[in-house]
Amino acid sequence: MPTPLAHSGGHPLADHLRAVAALAARFSAPFDAAEPGRRWSYWAGLWHDLGKYRPGFQKYVRQAENTDAHIEGKVGGREKTHSAAGALWAIRQLNQPNRPYGHILAYLIAGHHAGLDDWDEGLKERLAREDAQCELAETLAAQPPAELLAHGELAARIPGGSAGFALWVRMLFSCLVDADFLDTEAHFDAGKPERRAGFPTLAQMRQTFDAHMAALPVASMPVNVLRADILRQCRTKAALPPGLFSLTVPTGGGKTLSSLAFALEHAAAHDKRRIIYAIPYTSIIEQTADVFREVFESLGDEVLIEHHSQADAAEKDETARSRLACENWDAPLIVTTNVQLFESLFAVKTSRCRKLHNIAGSVIVLDEAQQLPPIFLQPILDVLNLLVAHYGVTVLLCTATQPALSSTRYFDASKNLRGLENVREIIDAPDALFEALKRVDVELPAYWHTPTAWADLATQLSAEDCVLAIVNTRKAARELQRLMPEGTLHLSALMCGAHRKDVIAEIKQRLQARRDGHDLRPLRVVSTQLVEAGVDIDFPVVYRALAGLDSIAQAAGRCNREGRLPGKGRVVVFVPPTPAPPGHLRKGADACISTLHGQAHDPLARGLFERYFQEFYHSVNLDEKGIVNLLKVEPRALAVKFSSAAKAFKLIDDEDQASVVVRYAAHRDAIEKWLATLAAEGPQRWLMRKLQRYTVSIPKRQADKLLQQGSLTLPMPGLYVLVDTDNLYSNILGLVGDDDLYNPSGFAL
Repeated sequence: MPTPLAHSGGHPLADHLRAVAALAARFSAPFDAAEPGRRWSYWAGLWHDLGKYRPGFQKYVRQAENTDAHIEGKVGGREKTHSAAGALWAIRQLNQPNRPYGHILAYLIAGHHAGLDDWDEGLKERLAREDAQCELAETLAAQPPAELLAHGELAARIPGGSAGFALWVRMLFSCLVDADFLDTEAHFDAGKPERRAGFPTLAQMRQTFDAHMAALPVASMPVNVLRADILRQCRTKAALPPGLFSLTVPTGGGKTLSSLAFALEHAAAHDKRRIIYAIPYTSIIEQTADVFREVFESLGDEVLIEHHSQADAAEKDETARSRLACENWDAPLIVTTNVQLFESLFAVKTSRCRKLHNIAGSVIVLDEAQQLPPIFLQPILDVLNLLVAHYGVTVLLCTATQPALSSTRYFDASKNLRGLENVREIIDAPDALFEALKRVDVELPAYWHTPTAWADLATQLSAEDCVLAIVNTRKAARELQRLMPEGTLHLSALMCGAHRKDVIAEIKQRLQARRDGHDLRPLRVVSTQLVEAGVDIDFPVVYRALAGLDSIAQAAGRCNREGRLPGKGRVVVFVPPTPAPPGHLRKGADACISTLHGQAHDPLARGLFERYFQEFYHSVNLDEKGIVNLLKVEPRALAVKFSSAAKAFKLIDDEDQASVVVRYAAHRDAIEKWLATLAAEGPQRWLMRKLQRYTVSIPKRQADKLLQQGSLTLPMPGLYVLVDTDNLYSNILGLVGDDDLYNPSGFAL
């Protein structure tokens, strides 16, 4: 009788099951202290492909030359499915009266291709169908090795109890699917595992970081003295026990490198496995990644994973190549977005969940923590508390405007916040630091409800030689840009990352040339709020459209940032012709007016921010989509609505975003080369990283409209390519089109 196979190309099924079981058990070690053979992840791995013993699947996989043959859904015919047998076997073996432990493994095994499902109105009905029962019967009739069917005693401890059940299941699911991906990858490409191991260690990175910082020239400016002290405090406090920390430093105080120093030192002191640096906006992730690459330049090109692609294939479009190209965060330093981090923590897709087990035992730095999306704040804080308490994670909240994230009780109990407790502040005297780093005067509107017309604002800006204007939407940026003098620069996320990077570099170069007296041309920039988080530019004058108080503070951080002016910089807050879009942007503006109305002192005084955030959070439903209730476990059946919660947890307002590769003129030759590689070889991890720098996110409805018009192509599911570059991509404005492109869309600014 021929040896049963897991995949085409002669991969023995029993070997695959044992390898995946061992690897999944190893992956769960950071949050499961039981012996490997008693870990839930081990048995999920051992039973996940039991259904492949079916004669129908074995016949097909031997005849198929297609590497997708093993992927459920790619294989036609009911006799070839394979993910229900192991799930039903787990229920048969592990369920006890009032203790349906088999359901835990059923979620994992039944979902290892299609994703985690709701129990009620989903997985329960699927497993009860005749097809699923037949799959198990045919599997057992094929007589798999007895040692694969037997089971030992499983450790039943659930980290966090019932409140932590959903996260624990997703963590186990991550262990299973990543182990399955990796063992499959090793079969189809024997050299791939070695190529994954090319990253430096955190110890090497720490040593290189220290050498880099020691080699930096030390200027005598007061701001540099303060930055050096911030860095010292970060290194010192890193020795404290793991948990929750805050780094409250005014914009321009060197938070990026100081927070990285804390993370590296803390990882060394407490044996953390990796650092995950999460940033609110895709639009500025490239800058932070480039800062880190410069620090670690001596360690080679592959020093970190920069992960913010929205081009993940849908499960129905999954192929062997797309499975192997998706990220599992198997590197010591990850630079990612809040969207990737938090949507993954609530996801059900295999490609999104795969990385979760690698979050355990890490240091998470939440840059610009005030940007945590308010309508999802409660489930986010709940998952952060679980990660810290049960998964060996340390969280650093890094911002100039710390949000009020501790537990808060309001008169209306439905508004209460279940927050983060025992957060330790790294800076010894933040009030004194803020006073020492005060570098601007803020001019507030005389009348909060009297708008300034764009034409009048353009006249004011045109009278300035060097000015930055920040508005709330893409559409506003273009309307104002149209009224400005020729040569005014523009920044928004309708420009690809490489384009934005070039413009920011030009701005920095011209600012430096002005300081040196070499370039006295007027320098005027119109931007969306993407410049407010981590973009190190330094203007003498900044205009900011009315927004949340935190946004005004961030805008002020782009003014007299280095303290070079003889006096204070000038920040002008104006009321725009159209109010902020409905939703949290408008509520932030309203809370700002309420906080600052009648304020006679510094509107950016640190003490005002707690009041602002408490008022802002009170105005918002902090669990608007009901995620907390969806993830509650029904004890008698261990029933959770995994799929429903994942569909509801979308940080981008328009969940149907599309990634469009543009042929940015300055890099067109390289883009053409990579697109040709994509067409010839399909998606690969390194290739998708290259193309990320040339993508623009737009609503999918708009992408499909342009596709029908012939302006876009679709070379792979989820990734569009712009054809009509000359007419639809401007070297000043980025992607151009009708108003659908300009509507605000959550994190795509």
